[in-house]
Amino acid sequence: MTEQRGAPLRLDVDRTSPVPLYYQLAQQLEAAIERGGLAPGSLLGNEIDLARRLGLSRPTVRQAIQSLVDKGLLVRRRGVGTQVVHSQVKRPLELSSLYDDLEAAGQRPATRVLRHTLQPATAEVAAALGLAEGAEVLLLERLRYAHDEPVAHLRNHLPSGLFDCDRERLESTGLYRVMRACGITLHSARQSVGARAATEQEAARLGEPVGVPLLTMERVTVDDTGRTVEFGSHVYRASRYSFEFQLLVRA
Repeated sequence: MTEQRGAPLRLDVDRTSPVPLYYQLAQQLEAAIERGGLAPGSLLGNEIDLARRLGLSRPTVRQAIQSLVDKGLLVRRRGVGTQVVHSQVKRPLELSSLYDDLEAAGQRPATRVLRHTLQPATAEVAAALGLAEGAEVLLLERLRYAHDEPVAHLRNHLPSGLFDCDRERLESTGLYRVMRACGITLHSARQSVGARAATEQEAARLGEPVGVPLLTMERVTVDDTGRTVEFGSHVYRASRYSFEFQLLVRA
């Protein structure tokens, strides 16, 4: 088993630790996947060889590998072996662009614009943007990819005429990056995160079975003048994506 660029993958377990050996091994393999040491498509070494190398039992190694298969980081392919899928995208809950977060994580983001159109605001959209129902808004609907796999379906409504935003530009970078380049200073957002089952259309777009759990996020963003500039309604593949929280203990 090797890291990218031929550097050996260093694995070690601490037998004096109360942490189970399979879990220590799984954590080290997951870290190697996340930092790119085990790139998508890489083949994991033979279980027997890995067990012998680390002085572990084969069931211990198998349990570690299975835990990463369950997380969607590895896949067992008949006639091929155990293969790295990719690292799960872990996104901090802060006012940032998914495109920027993917790029920072080395996930090779790409975008396909599905819709870029003006339409009357529904009651929900109008309330979120502080507009009259029926007012003209810009709908942006996109599929966001990481390592050439779809990870999210994004729907954003913006006030009409807020800035110039064509399809080509949106396919080459993130929405927030475009907004900042147009002189819009994002200040804060109100955000809610949830989960629900994938519809037939969502499942087809994201490459998941119908009814699989998806993460959802709704966000209303304001700029530094207090103007509402965006209402986002997004769904994410739970097998490829997670949100991270930092919790503080209040004295």
